[in-house]
Amino acid sequence: MENLSRLVYALCKLPNEIPWVEFKHNNYDPVMIGRDISALANSAAMHEKDRAYMLWGIDDTTHEIVGTEYDLQSLKKGNQELESWLRALLSRNADFEFRTVQTDGKNVGVLIIYRAVHQTVAFEKTDYIRVGSYTKKLNEFPALQAQLWDKIRNSKFEERYAKQDLELEDALRLLDHAIYFDIIGIPQPSDMTGVSHYMQEERVIVKQDNGLYAITNLGAILFAKRLSDFPKVSRKAIRVVQYHRNNRIEMLKEDISNKGYVVGFEGLIKYIEALLPSREAINGALREKQSAYPPISVREAVANALIHQDFSVTGAGPVVEIFEKRIEITNPGIPLVDVWRIIDNPPRSRNEGLAELMRRLKICEELGTGWDKIAVNAELYQLPAPRIDLYEDSTRVTLFSEIPFSNISSEEKLWACYLHACIKQVQGEQLTNRSLRERFGLKESSAGSISRLIKEAVKKGLIKPLDPATAPRYMRYIPRWA
Repeated sequence: MENLSRLVYALCKLPNEIPWVEFKHNNYDPVMIGRDISALANSAAMHEKDRAYMLWGIDDTTHEIVGTEYDLQSLKKGNQELESWLRALLSRNADFEFRTVQTDGKNVGVLIIYRAVHQTVAFEKTDYIRVGSYTKKLNEFPALQAQLWDKIRNSKFEERYAKQDLELEDALRLLDHAIYFDIIGIPQPSDMTGVSHYMQEERVIVKQDNGLYAITNLGAILFAKRLSDFPKVSRKAIRVVQYHRNNRIEMLKEDISNKGYVVGFEGLIKYIEALLPSREAINGALREKQSAYPPISVREAVANALIHQDFSVTGAGPVVEIFEKRIEITNPGIPLVDVWRIIDNPPRSRNEGLAELMRRLKICEELGTGWDKIAVNAELYQLPAPRIDLYEDSTRVTLFSEIPFSNISSEEKLWACYLHACIKQVQGEQLTNRSLRERFGLKESSAGSISRLIKEAVKKGLIKPLDPATAPRYMRYIPRWA
């Protein structure tokens, strides 16, 4: 209640009614309230506010607290509770709550309305918007309608609030902000005000209208000491599962990381690497253990899953599944770039704020080279090419351990041939029979098998000759898009 009073005082200091705040005295007309919820939710989205407000018991001219006669929670429309009636007529994405607080000894009703997300908020199938201090039908203002939809489409998960109405000390206590200063390489300020400055600059925390603080989704997902403290993002914790052999019948281990991505990333990678099979290699006179997978490929694949996931897909988070001969890394959402151009296309991220901050915190490079590293290191280890599978609302990347060339499926061989051509192209070189043999670790006696693979890749339109007039022995090949 104390926090709500602070909000009331802060809003009363506003000079005029603004598009995301409405003051009332005792007008509780249900239809008016429904239309205003639509208008204020849409206006909050338009003005990039997390919430809008309707306050009863406030003089709409002087903003003096005059009190109201009713308790919002007790209001009815006929025999039906007002809140229930409103929810039945508002679009499903409408989110609001009624509160009542005593301020200066008088009752003030507060209707907290959350911004429109994914689409406009409608009442009785009609969208409304605030124009000055008036509620109007949105379709009467085409320019505003276009601007609003643009704002909604570009609404960023990172900017929304994971937890709000916190004292500064409480907000900072939920975050491991020390790791930020450690990685950036600057001394941590000695007081909360100094720490708060950096956290607000990075949009990790935000000062609210009531003078309290909110932790953004960006702040929670990256710096949470415990993701379970943030119900809105806790399902985005990364899950690691190890299975016996190559199917999901017998689970050996399962772990769900409860730390923010930056806080727990290095520990997560070490945990995954400890579960991976290894092989002995002779290095000079010494025997040393090598992971069955390139460490950089594992790291980049996991980082990509975290950064490029679609946070609007609810109820699902990144998953790493470890089998005897492969690793599957799945994240919600599908790539923004064509999978066939994943090597050469410029980088695109649906979570730009998260990607940019994770780059500066050395979790990723944000240069579009993550997949290049995964593919190149698979070639250096002479492993099957990493695979990308797209589903309705998720992406799965599979890394394979060593498999004899004869046991690799025809489809996987063709994909490896195509990726090899792409890698060579971006390096300013071309695929040849010899380069593809070396990529698979084959001897010159396998030249015939590789020639047949190249011929099949050309037939399927995956690659093409650089110069068709060249003698077969000296033929070079480029990817189909080159």
